Amino acid sequence: MEKGTGTPAAGGSCPQKNAEILSSQYGINLFLAGLLLTFAWAVHAVGISKSHLLSYLITLMLIQLLWMLWYLCRSCTQRRLIRDKDTHAGARWLKCGITLFAVITLILDSFKIGYYIDFSNCLSPTEGIFPVTHAAHTILQVYFLWCHAKDIIQSFKTLERFGVIHSVFTNLLLWTNGVLTESKHQLNEHKERLITLGFGNITIVLDDHAPQCNCTTTTLCSIFSQGIYYLYPFNIEYHILASTMLYVLWKNIGRKVEHHQQHKTPFKFHGITVGMIFGLIVLTSTIAVVVVYLIQIGRSKIKSELALTMFYLHAIFVLALMCTAGVVALLIYRLEDRSLDNSKNPARKLDAELLVGTAAGSWLLSWGSILAIICAQAHPKYTWFNLPYSVLVIIEKYIQNLFIIESIHREQEKANDDIKTLRIVTISRGSTLSLTPSYKEIYNGRAARDIGELPCLVSSSICARESDGGGGANEETSQGNSPVTRSASEFSFYSRSSVADNKRRILKNIAAFLFLCNLSLWIPPAFGCRPEYDNGLEEIVFGFEPWIIVVNLAMPFSIFYRMHSAASLFEVNCKT
Repeated sequence: MEKGTGTPAAGGSCPQKNAEILSSQYGINLFLAGLLLTFAWAVHAVGISKSHLLSYLITLMLIQLLWMLWYLCRSCTQRRLIRDKDTHAGARWLKCGITLFAVITLILDSFKIGYYIDFSNCLSPTEGIFPVTHAAHTILQVYFLWCHAKDIIQSFKTLERFGVIHSVFTNLLLWTNGVLTESKHQLNEHKERLITLGFGNITIVLDDHAPQCNCTTTTLCSIFSQGIYYLYPFNIEYHILASTMLYVLWKNIGRKVEHHQQHKTPFKFHGITVGMIFGLIVLTSTIAVVVVYLIQIGRSKIKSELALTMFYLHAIFVLALMCTAGVVALLIYRLEDRSLDNSKNPARKLDAELLVGTAAGSWLLSWGSILAIICAQAHPKYTWFNLPYSVLVIIEKYIQNLFIIESIHREQEKANDDIKTLRIVTISRGSTLSLTPSYKEIYNGRAARDIGELPCLVSSSICARESDGGGGANEETSQGNSPVTRSASEFSFYSRSSVADNKRRILKNIAAFLFLCNLSLWIPPAFGCRPEYDNGLEEIVFGFEPWIIVVNLAMPFSIFYRMHSAASLFEVNCKT
């Protein structure tokens, strides 16, 4: 184990690379073992029960708790030392988001504890220990991420690599466990809905591992069992966000950073009224559609078909608006000549990779639906709406990914070159106090009204003659030409500033609109509104079991994509 706080030697890069490879392989094997254990429990493998899976997860969480406590104690003893920080990692809005999901996860854990107490006669003790351990793990992990998500670890690097990667894959396994449990609940309801739509030839029996005893208090058991599945989407998002933040921390271990000031970009509602209004309209209508869908689906064949048609029409309209907004934003970018920031940034690189990687889940489902529509022999009327819906899902994610990735790689806008020239010239003339207005005054166009020499100072040729010549004839010439120069420079300066303002305002409104739209499209699949399950056409073409496997694998990535896109668009809005 090495310990160092300075710049590592050139020969130290090889051991560090080996430590990174070893820790990553450790994490992958940890995850694969847990994944196979989860799969074995799901398919009722001989000798594997839920208590074995929970025992494995409890052990992983306890190991992570010990490592986090050790790291926090060591940080307290070294708090006077100056540590490097990654200013791009662990943004405040991201910490607030994960805290919100963590609070709801704690409510979920309390429901699980209550559920265990009511069914304690026939449940394994591990089902009571697991939520208690998970609650402690959640509280300490959120505190750890709030305090140390930006750290760039330079001491005990090998040990820390194993500790952080253990935490990453522990959260991924907890995410997998939550996805599987929530998916099994969705499948039980899905079977009943297909029967109401007339697909009675599907005779697969699904098992939800229900307790084999009676509940002590029926009312509380019903509240706990139903409430747990409505809270699972937040638990799933919490663990995937935690794993991404921890992964960035792992990538930053031993990293060299350039010490430069990072400009804070707080979120402001000013100037995004239009985008917010349209986004809130989409959000409100989506919630209404989800409520109607969940009420009507499965009641009767006619009501189910109407619910599916309503969902598809609403989604088609929203996706078309999002595609249009994304195209407008990309066209504005093509009209601008601004360089991209290609500096090394693990957080930004991970954001881009997650956008493309998780979008593949939706693309897989969309192509499956398109093939099912093409190959199916019979087409109920509501299934035809699935075709434009699936095509728009593919196009919208393609456009949105381009917009977000280019936005997070664009350099922030710097001061106008004319303003820089203005400051330099006024300093050379020795009249900075009386002639140089503030940047905000120049930007808002107020300085030119108050300072008559602004056009002269902006005009490089006139200012050069004044400062170099120093003669009365040159001064008289410049003064004589000042009205013409003033009007020309004012027009040029104000037109450039007005165009830039309008572009930035449009981009901010588009980012705000897409942010709310992605939140809106996260709600339906997260809370059980999943037409991929319910329209039945894909099951007929691909078979029930193959299509259900595809949906269960792809849907979690599709859900995460929407939440991650919303988070990225929030950052884009702050940066624009």
